[in-house]
Amino acid sequence: MSATEDPNLWLEDVGGDEALNWVRERNAVSLAELQGTPGYAELEARLRAIYDSKDRIPGVYKIGELYYNFWQDAEHPQGIWRRTTLESYRSEETEWETVLDLDALGKAEDENWVWKGSSVLEPAEDLAMISLSRGGADATVKREFNLETKQFVDGGFTLPEAKSYVSWLDRDTLWVGTDFGEGSQTESGYPRIVKKWRRGTPIEEAEQTFEIDAEELGLFIGHQVTQGRHYDMITRAMTFYTNKAYLLHEGEWVEINKPDDVSMGVFGDWLTFQPREDWTVDGETFLAGSLLTAKVDAFLAGDRDLKVVFAPAERTSLDGVSATKNYLLLNVLDNVRSRPYAAKFVGEAWELMPLDAPEFGRVSLRGLDSDESDDYFMTVEDFLTPTSLYHAVVGEPGKQLLRTLPAFFDASGLKIEQREAVSADGTRVPYFQIGPEDLKLDGTNPTLLYGYGGFEVSMDPFYSGSIGTAWLEKGGVYVLANIRGGGEFGPKWHRAALKANRQRAYDDFAAVAEDLIQRKVTSREHLGTQGGSNGGLLMGVMLTQRPDLFSAVLCQVPLLDMKRYHLLLAGASWMGEYGDPDKPEEWEFISKYSPYQNVKEGVDYPRTLFTTSTRDDRVHPGHARKMMARMESHGYDVLYYENIEGGHGGAANNEQRARMNALGYTFLWNEVK
Repeated sequence: MSATEDPNLWLEDVGGDEALNWVRERNAVSLAELQGTPGYAELEARLRAIYDSKDRIPGVYKIGELYYNFWQDAEHPQGIWRRTTLESYRSEETEWETVLDLDALGKAEDENWVWKGSSVLEPAEDLAMISLSRGGADATVKREFNLETKQFVDGGFTLPEAKSYVSWLDRDTLWVGTDFGEGSQTESGYPRIVKKWRRGTPIEEAEQTFEIDAEELGLFIGHQVTQGRHYDMITRAMTFYTNKAYLLHEGEWVEINKPDDVSMGVFGDWLTFQPREDWTVDGETFLAGSLLTAKVDAFLAGDRDLKVVFAPAERTSLDGVSATKNYLLLNVLDNVRSRPYAAKFVGEAWELMPLDAPEFGRVSLRGLDSDESDDYFMTVEDFLTPTSLYHAVVGEPGKQLLRTLPAFFDASGLKIEQREAVSADGTRVPYFQIGPEDLKLDGTNPTLLYGYGGFEVSMDPFYSGSIGTAWLEKGGVYVLANIRGGGEFGPKWHRAALKANRQRAYDDFAAVAEDLIQRKVTSREHLGTQGGSNGGLLMGVMLTQRPDLFSAVLCQVPLLDMKRYHLLLAGASWMGEYGDPDKPEEWEFISKYSPYQNVKEGVDYPRTLFTTSTRDDRVHPGHARKMMARMESHGYDVLYYENIEGGHGGAANNEQRARMNALGYTFLWNEVK
């Protein structure tokens, strides 16, 4: 089926009356069935209580001398931006000061504002550019805000709704990449022009600084202060995985001499590099997935003395980097288990000091202020242990427990296992299995298999009140697959499933499902699967390639029409992941798995629920709409629900979040119990 032969193209009209009427009709059918299920109302209420719980851990970040947090609950469905002192945050009863109330703002302005973050002026830290989204879309309105008066600046910097990027150069100047009019954006919908915008002048008079070709992904600029040094940096992203980096040096933009697959950052006097492929410099080869440093001034002068902070092994990878004043904080994955380290440059080399970590689970590290202290926050969690937040200082013994999430579900009698499946090409694929200690291997256990497998995103262990409440407490088994395409074993694990090799990710996922069935954890009749975005594509492939493995598929905010994905919203930016369907040689391999083109008549497909959001301006809702229509045209019994708001996350507030998840888990449980 070619794009011109597609009878469902009209469903790509996101806000069209005819398309939305089609959506509402199918929403009504799904709501009637799922909300009519006994126990549905109780599940939605429990999920809503979890999301609104005042006992959740408020994550904070430092601006000036205060610590900020964005918070949503029953009294603040759209949320409040608030702040406190570190002393108060470390106490049992934190006193919060509201900085911005989105519910009040939305009511006053008759807008459904959704919080999308802020960009703060450094080092003064008294002004911010606030990003507000209508209904949860990626496109935002940006407005200048005074953190001292807690008011928007009258006559200050403002930008209309667009996929914009701003960064403060100084108190009266912004770096801006936005929709400046026709021709100012890339084919992926991101800025291709950066300008310097001075206070008091119209945006039309902003000074153009840099531009790229429309075929490239996007142009991103930032001003960063680290340990007293100011850096202005441009990242020219040609694809999702390749870029050129520039530093403003002595009034000129200087390109950093590095391969395009190497990402770059700054830390004090150091440049940091993370190569995605092996990088040979002056006869020495540095492994893909390493973390390297070089002194900024020496590197710009031509010196290539790279220092290794971290080098991966076969089953280890770097999953995150943060900074304190004197240390780099590293989260290393060792066979998908967190192993945190603090790295300090001593003499002529970086030395790594291990930090305490649990056997299973995920550890996240974040420095409080890389200019002033070696304080850091550590969060620790696993599938059955509620998240704990600690405050510690690198080099000092002990750490202070600040918060522990309450147990949102009964985990007694449950256990975590890590196992491996063998994929079609012999690759060992790890997965986590969470279920009863006395699990009967008789093939009857309701089992939910989750996966993603793309964009070098790792599927680490995590604590979820939703999964615990909706699945584990009922006696179900939950499985998280670490398939290729992800980042669990670094860039090589991701590259193994790029473009022509995409099928490997799908074979990996099928191998995990087959292993669960072979071990009699479950059977086809009792196995459901779930995934969103790129994971929604995974679900579409499982539906069309391996319907023999599953009885239920929950396909969320998915890519499904891979013939047209690059023409819809941000789709062109993902061609580095999937390939270009307009090139015959690449459509040859994409066409073999593209779900929309591979729906056939007379197949025993598992029952499927497609969910998406009208306001998703990243993955076009047309993917889910058209797949639903195609399945319907062949007479298959499928369900569909589209949230009219919510963005790519599918929900804009806790009420919507609870409804979407209750619908999904109810559907899955009904089909596999």
